[in-house]
Amino acid sequence: MFGARCLLRFLRSCSSAPCPRHKPSAKLSVRDALGTQNASGERVKVQGWIRSVRSQKEILFLHVNDGSSLESLQVVADSSFDSRELAFGSSVEVQGQLVKSLSKRQNVELKAEKIEVVGNCDAKAFPFKYKERHPLEYLRQYPHLRCRTNVLGSILRVRSEATAAIHSFFQPSSKIKVPEENFFNVPVFLTVSGQLHLEVMSGAFTQVFTFGPTFRAENSQSRRHLAEFYMVEAEISFLESLQDLMQVVEGLFKTTTMTVLSNCPEDVELCHKFIAPGQKDRLEHMLKNNFLIISYTEAVEILKQASQNFTFTPEWGADLHTEHEKYLVKHCGDIPVFVINYPLALKPFYMRDNEDSPQHTVAAVDLLVPGVGELFGGSLREERYHFLEQRLARSGLTEAYQWYLDLRRFGSVPHGGFGMGFERYLQCILGIDNIKDVIPFPRFTHSCLL
Repeated sequence: MFGARCLLRFLRSCSSAPCPRHKPSAKLSVRDALGTQNASGERVKVQGWIRSVRSQKEILFLHVNDGSSLESLQVVADSSFDSRELAFGSSVEVQGQLVKSLSKRQNVELKAEKIEVVGNCDAKAFPFKYKERHPLEYLRQYPHLRCRTNVLGSILRVRSEATAAIHSFFQPSSKIKVPEENFFNVPVFLTVSGQLHLEVMSGAFTQVFTFGPTFRAENSQSRRHLAEFYMVEAEISFLESLQDLMQVVEGLFKTTTMTVLSNCPEDVELCHKFIAPGQKDRLEHMLKNNFLIISYTEAVEILKQASQNFTFTPEWGADLHTEHEKYLVKHCGDIPVFVINYPLALKPFYMRDNEDSPQHTVAAVDLLVPGVGELFGGSLREERYHFLEQRLARSGLTEAYQWYLDLRRFGSVPHGGFGMGFERYLQCILGIDNIKDVIPFPRFTHSCLL
């Protein structure tokens, strides 16, 4: 009670008596405000949206969030500030003193001297209600507003942190980021990969990568597919074995994930607690174990011996489907597993021939992960001119890919690379079942709301 009376006297002195001129308030994000150590009355300005409003006797409590963190900043004000405009969802600018909080629930709070409503929000018409936990399926109906909810805010902060971590993983080793193509003066098509362009660049830079949107006109509304999604792709020169390529893939997955867990613990915890219970333990299990390696031939034998009935009968020479991929991961103890050396007939012309007749496989690799299935796909590339020339001729592609053959004529080197579906990666670490919930604006067949 004593603390509350002192607080009330302070608030009244600011709202009723003329305040002396002060130096301009420093603008802080909510995240920075919450991280302030030894707050002692510094005058600050915070801008954001009201997440809750509560009146207690003659004191008004607001929680303001600006998207920089899951936690909101508590604003304490005299009741004279109260108005109907201070409602859930309204945008505000608050100026006041940042002080140590009297409550054990937060370290600091903002004692308001001025509150300005920047934009009103009709809380009754707003589709999201305070303290109501809306299903992800419901939020999907409002792509223009769902980023204001806690859960989408957390997912998008994790997405941002993972993006930065991926760039950080590649760039310290002088790897070159290749921009996407933007000029079209000949007939062109939307691509699902930048790999061939990366191969061009890998003839001058030993390690290159790209990270951007790709497009696939797949007539699917499944939980795993989008028409527009993001891909991380890398190409590495002087790479002579799948083992070396798999080390890079495993390193990228684990380094990025550890960075996200370190920098966004509250956001990840929210997803694991309310959306995917048990995912925290599953993710820790993935991170602490070395990824496993099996051949495509071994994978098919495992599937043939399974007691489970599959929609698609497993057989050598047939592609692996999602049901097969998920079974293989479970069979391997829910540890990510590399499947290597696929039949040549299943894979594109650029993958390196293993010369292992009669099976005739290529040096291809897919990484399968729990809950998702295929996450990475890659291979050693066919750097030998005559092998590639024969593959292109059999496919009738020699003329169209003469430039690609030139890469083998002039200073060719052993090389390889991979691609990772970024949204599937987020599904994997957060336990999000539907891929449409880990991208800001999901676009898929028959649906392009924004």
